[in-house]
Amino acid sequence: MSADSEQERLPFEPKSKRKKNQKETPQVAAEKPVKQSAAAVSSTTNRPSAKYTREETSIPEVVSRRMLRRMLYFSGLPVTLGILVFFASYVLIVQRIAELPNVVVLLTTLACFGLSVVGLSYGALSASWEESMPGSLIGFEHFQVNFGRLVGSWRQAREERRDSSS
Repeated sequence: MSADSEQERLPFEPKSKRKKNQKETPQVAAEKPVKQSAAAVSSTTNRPSAKYTREETSIPEVVSRRMLRRMLYFSGLPVTLGILVFFASYVLIVQRIAELPNVVVLLTTLACFGLSVVGLSYGALSASWEESMPGSLIGFEHFQVNFGRLVGSWRQAREERRDSSS
């Protein structure tokens, strides 16, 4: 495998694809029961065959904790801010300190909650996916790399679907 393709693949992605299972020999097929229930037939025909083991495709514990921590920060802070804005505006209106239109309170609170949803995605994509590299505080450089990998995998999946349907 070349150094360029090594950089393209994810740190926890398997190095090579597993070969498909070869067709069963007639001897093994003869040993199987002839009649199967409808549930057994549908479960075996609808399920795609696993190409990789769970260990090969699972995200390492260090990386998943790093992602979760970043997601909590980048999404928890805007949620907290949204709740504080809501209660602060309530106090301002009830104590007659300021007259705030309902629309302003609604849009400000919704903007904070919307920023929280964006923070979930940014938290996962801004984390370093390398086990040995913790990454920076904001993680913008890792976001660019990981977002590029995400878009590349979408394109590859679309190409594979297009090739298989042709």
